[in-house]
Amino acid sequence: MHLFHIPVMGTGFSTDTPLRVAQYGISSVVSLVDDVLLEQLRKYYAHREGEPYTEITAADDDPRARRITEYFNLINRIVQRQIREIKVEPFEEGSRINRYFELLPDNEPKRLYRRMLSESDPQSKASLQGQLRELVRPGSIDANIMTKVDRTNYRGDKALPVEYCDALAALRGFARSELSSSVVFSAGFNQRLFSYLGQFEDFLPGPDGTLKKKVILKVSDFRSAEIQGKFLVRRGIWISEFRVESGLNCGGHAFPTKGLVMGPILEQFKRQREKLVDTLSSAYNKTLKNAGRAPVDGCLPIKFTAQGGIGTNQEHELMLEYYELNSAGWGTPFLLVPEVTSVDREHLQRVSVASQDEVFLSDSSPLGIPFWNLRTSDSEILRKKRVGEGKPGSSCPKGYAVTNTEFTDLPICTASRLYQQLKLKSLSENGYNAGQIKVLSEEVLAKSCICHDLSGSVKLKNGIEKDATPAICCGPNIAYFSKIATLEEMIAHIYGYGEQLCKSGRPHMFVQEMSLYIEYLKKELELFALGLSRHKQEYLKEFKSNLNEGLEYYRKRAEKLVRDELGPFLDDLKTLCSSLDQLEPKPVST
Repeated sequence: MHLFHIPVMGTGFSTDTPLRVAQYGISSVVSLVDDVLLEQLRKYYAHREGEPYTEITAADDDPRARRITEYFNLINRIVQRQIREIKVEPFEEGSRINRYFELLPDNEPKRLYRRMLSESDPQSKASLQGQLRELVRPGSIDANIMTKVDRTNYRGDKALPVEYCDALAALRGFARSELSSSVVFSAGFNQRLFSYLGQFEDFLPGPDGTLKKKVILKVSDFRSAEIQGKFLVRRGIWISEFRVESGLNCGGHAFPTKGLVMGPILEQFKRQREKLVDTLSSAYNKTLKNAGRAPVDGCLPIKFTAQGGIGTNQEHELMLEYYELNSAGWGTPFLLVPEVTSVDREHLQRVSVASQDEVFLSDSSPLGIPFWNLRTSDSEILRKKRVGEGKPGSSCPKGYAVTNTEFTDLPICTASRLYQQLKLKSLSENGYNAGQIKVLSEEVLAKSCICHDLSGSVKLKNGIEKDATPAICCGPNIAYFSKIATLEEMIAHIYGYGEQLCKSGRPHMFVQEMSLYIEYLKKELELFALGLSRHKQEYLKEFKSNLNEGLEYYRKRAEKLVRDELGPFLDDLKTLCSSLDQLEPKPVST
């Protein structure tokens, strides 16, 4: 129904979003990282909706998977009830069924709705209303599994079997739910997890060739789509959507490519998608045949979508028209729409006034992946307070990122107090010079308990916990939005028929992403000069070369990519080119 979707945001900001927007045909994504939070929300919404609730405790069998299953079943029941109610409402001012169609873009259902409104004959009007009621359907209630969050779980000091690892248990929980929707795999390739999909019939084609549950791959470039896609189809799993996300111009965890930027990546998808679909379809049907299952007649559909830094209607249309995508993801701006996402009142105000300096690419994540963070969040304020008091690190209340065994037999988290004490002590014993120790110490102390704090806002907003210290993982795009908006206002902004909510002076999404990549390369070169970079000189040269190719791509296609403000776009490219020219690897200091 809609031409945008709401991606996953943190572990908590979009956790209950489907209850708010699915009834209007809008698709959104729920994070499966924090099953404890899902259980808390299940209790909250079960009581609110008059549903029975029996707690699933950590002592129960397979608690993580069961919590996820029961949470999604509850959401599904509530949304289906909402849809049934909407379908029988009268078409009158203020009704949800009117709102359903008024929120739509200029598509066939919207045109039919307008025709109904203008129809004067009562019998014809009733007939049109009947047709419209049949068109009402919910947005997809999708789930996100971050493939790198896959800790081994224990009973006492004994490791549980591999199927109880976090990612596999999350997949099992989703697979056993009553939903007919999609699982989004983000953060890269997890062969063990992908191979596990084949154990669930819902991911395999039924007698009519359809899939009850689908797979969406979030990828950062064409090559990763090809590799992961081929791996899955050879195991009988179809990819229903490739969701391209900017490596840096996004919210939450960032996965920088080797200087490959969005424009050229999307161009490659545009030009090679037909070949990719044909290759995957052929391999998929061959796998089905070898497994004794009926091949799919023709080819199952694949959607191609993108997200990351989109902020204007012109950029949205660029994704759909020039790059021929099915949908575009809008995440960070929805943090300022209280009826859609869960941001507590205090942090909603802080997000609305956040400056470019207050949203920064941090070392906060215990996963060792760059992470977009808000300096003014309670989580970041508390982290700095602990450091200032000489008591850095968290008590690690949830342990979703306990993967480090550098100093201990059992895994611990790099944001934990124990790890940070041990790591800081070890730096002076490993032969680092003063400059290196300073940088490495800052990196150690930057780690914060995001797996717990990212659920803080939704718990404060729903009164589940009073002393939570929320972390906010908005992307850099938030600096150009300040209005706390309604759903109507944000959708009007997206589709271009209402007030534009962006501040003036916002750079084009491609310029913003290129700027972020140049800044990222600059910092990597500084680490290289200190002898602390994880990359070799050849990598950094390739990174710069790819950025130069990206700049040339934008320069040559500027008139096709930018309808308005072509001059400023070209001027920005010149400035970026000059900045990039100045970056070269320097000899390692000793």
